[in-house]
Amino acid sequence: MLQLDAVFHVLLSAALVGLILMHSGRDAGLGGMGFTPASQGGTHIVERNLTRLTIVVALLFGANTVLLFHLLK
Repeated sequence: MLQLDAVFHVLLSAALVGLILMHSGRDAGLGGMGFTPASQGGTHIVERNLTRLTIVVALLFGANTVLLFHLLK
């Protein structure tokens, strides 16, 4: 169980880093390279969905961190 949760934690952290990098605005970071929804016409719906997905992954990451703490205790 611990090993599976640790692998899930690594996957969540990689997804969270990727999602946060996609949020960088004003042509900085990966946003300037064309990996953001703004490069596809700047639709607000896609940007809102990206924000929601980032929040969900961040909450899962936080919950998984607490779970790992209790498993290691």
